Amino acid sequence: MTMTRRTLLKLAGSAAGGLAAGIGFARAGDGARQRYLSQRPPPAKRLFTSAAVERQLAQTVSMIGDPQLAWLFANCYPNTLDTTVHLDTLDGRPDTFIVTGDIDAMWLRDSAAQVWPYLPLVREDAALQRLYRGLIHRQARCIAIDPYANAFLPDPRSRAALSWAVHDDTDMRPGVAERKWEIDSLCWPIRLSHGYWQASGDSAPFDDDWRAAMHRVLATFRVQQRKEGRGPYRFQRLSENAAENPPLGGYGSPARPVGLIHSMFRPSDDACLYPLSVPSNFFAVTSLRQLATMSEAIHRDRPFAADCRALADEVEQALHRYAPMAGDSGEVWAYEVDGFGNQLFMDDANSPSLSSLAYLGACPREDARYRRTRAQAWSARNPYFFSGRAANGIGGPHQGLRMIWPMSITMRALTSDSDAEITQCLRWLKATHAGTGFMHEAFDQDDPAKYTRSWFAWANSLFGELIVTLAAHRPHLLQA
Repeated sequence: MTMTRRTLLKLAGSAAGGLAAGIGFARAGDGARQRYLSQRPPPAKRLFTSAAVERQLAQTVSMIGDPQLAWLFANCYPNTLDTTVHLDTLDGRPDTFIVTGDIDAMWLRDSAAQVWPYLPLVREDAALQRLYRGLIHRQARCIAIDPYANAFLPDPRSRAALSWAVHDDTDMRPGVAERKWEIDSLCWPIRLSHGYWQASGDSAPFDDDWRAAMHRVLATFRVQQRKEGRGPYRFQRLSENAAENPPLGGYGSPARPVGLIHSMFRPSDDACLYPLSVPSNFFAVTSLRQLATMSEAIHRDRPFAADCRALADEVEQALHRYAPMAGDSGEVWAYEVDGFGNQLFMDDANSPSLSSLAYLGACPREDARYRRTRAQAWSARNPYFFSGRAANGIGGPHQGLRMIWPMSITMRALTSDSDAEITQCLRWLKATHAGTGFMHEAFDQDDPAKYTRSWFAWANSLFGELIVTLAAHRPHLLQA
């Protein structure tokens, strides 16, 4: 049953003000007439408001028949804008700093992913355009500070690293919050830049500073192929947790220089077992080709574009040589390899993952090897696949055994062509938010009340993206 017109009008409010706190979602005719009160901050306390996002929110809510699902969407979809966006100017240009939620720092990965769902609306809203321009400028500045860092501070001159990173044995620089080298940290800004350029047609953010940052990206990827030594990056942390420390003096486990890019950490910020991360290298291939397209079209820089494509081709060829492995029903992709023949099959909830390859544009959704890999990742063959009373899902070493990440369930739905599978994912997501109205980092497979991170904006944005996608392409799944 759909929301009533009266409820929709209440939800829409004004385009600028958005949904007001305290609005209830109820299904007419329910005996108890259960209400779900909005968990958004009052309009005056929201950090950023987009008229286009508010219109999209109201339109989508009007298509959702389940009041709890409508409530979850209305809380989650705007959460990044409501609570994590800080606008300013820096060196006379727009500057956007986006925190992850309950950690007061900006991850290159998270900040790009958090605002990804709003890109289709950018032509409708000048305020959104400014937000993206500021974030692209800020990410370029971060890469210029240190291409090996994963997280950054609001003040580029500050030395106040995150509390757990203060004593890390690595080359910490001003402005850096944490310095874990992860390939995808340099891919996400390219994905965001390319996505913004395609959605808006605006080339203003891609100035000389952005170009210099992109040249550093390519150079860093080349160095971390490790064809001529280990390169300058090393990292060690005083911690009893092995996932915080790459072995061999902080340079990571040995790997043959076969053309793949080395990564010391996974997107979950856990140390790699084998330093050749397959999903991260796939992401790099896609990102380098996007960067080549932009460099040709915007800057007419054909030599740099050719260099980007050459590296993408080399990495792709190495993936097809070293990353396939035998699976339960045919060949699948390994999660990590070392080039010596050792391979690890698992999947992690964070993205890039094997499950998210199609979502990131690294392969077609119908690719047979991807489909087999995805199915095997959602099985007992993956040591971090958990099946419990509350839900089935994928976790990872970051929060340990039994802990399912809602992001994995959302990603399964986003990469599915099955109505039944998507519907099951929606049921799990509705049943595991522990009454909070938001997605969490992870929850216990049997008890969703045991969860980590009540304020994790990326998980909320990804869930919002799923619902908007379903509204556009499978609206019948939202109307039940």
